[in-house]
Amino acid sequence: MRFPQIDPVFLSIGPLQFRWYGLMYVLAFAATYLILRSEVRRKQLQLTADDVADLVFFGAMGVVLGGRLGYILFYKFPFYLAHPLQVFAVWEGGMSFHGGFLGVVIAFVIYSRRKQIPFFTLIDMAALCAPVGLGLGRIGNFINGELYGRQTDVPWGIIFPGGGNLPRHPSQLYEAFLEGLVLFFIIRLVSRRSPVTGVAGWTFVAGYGLFRFIVEFFRQPDDHLGLLVSFLSMGQLLSFPMFLLGSIMAFRLYRSSPQQ
Repeated sequence: MRFPQIDPVFLSIGPLQFRWYGLMYVLAFAATYLILRSEVRRKQLQLTADDVADLVFFGAMGVVLGGRLGYILFYKFPFYLAHPLQVFAVWEGGMSFHGGFLGVVIAFVIYSRRKQIPFFTLIDMAALCAPVGLGLGRIGNFINGELYGRQTDVPWGIIFPGGGNLPRHPSQLYEAFLEGLVLFFIIRLVSRRSPVTGVAGWTFVAGYGLFRFIVEFFRQPDDHLGLLVSFLSMGQLLSFPMFLLGSIMAFRLYRSSPQQ
């Protein structure tokens, strides 16, 4: 099937253009605020609505700055080294989840020290929010017709603009399902079942690492990088350590619980 003709701009007001991908960011941050408010009440934390808004702001800065810096360092460092002014051309795209993840970690370390709240308490709450943002972001990628998959002959293969005349895996939707919907319900179940602080956060790290590693086998590698170590992509090289570390830490914390 051919890629549906979706205008990336969903609303135009004079010279202003509002894009679907930007809308996904707005929806993700709004959902994050609502989820955090709910978790603050459930955990009975001494945080006001303004405190939660500040936490969302810290997280947003971590996502944007870390995501941009991660893309520069992990994916196109030689290019940006030769063209340093392009670092600021964010409208041309170029974000990395792994960089954004590290950015959020740093932002939450700062916030936890300011508010005197345990770091992993914040991370456990963020673990519920992250899949929502990931799922919405991948839907935005699909609407933009970017980050498509490898060529395939499966019945649901899609011919993407810019992807040649052969059908490809809609890998953005695979990621939206696994890293978004499935991972959200896994984290929600863990956060409700385990009383141990940190288990939900590390479960997210492990779950994302596993799902991203799997989907990368269907996703088209970056043209300027290709496959590394013969058959692995950069995304897989960055995700597999997350799966290992998250699995080990979640298991250790769960086993150390006095309830076990």
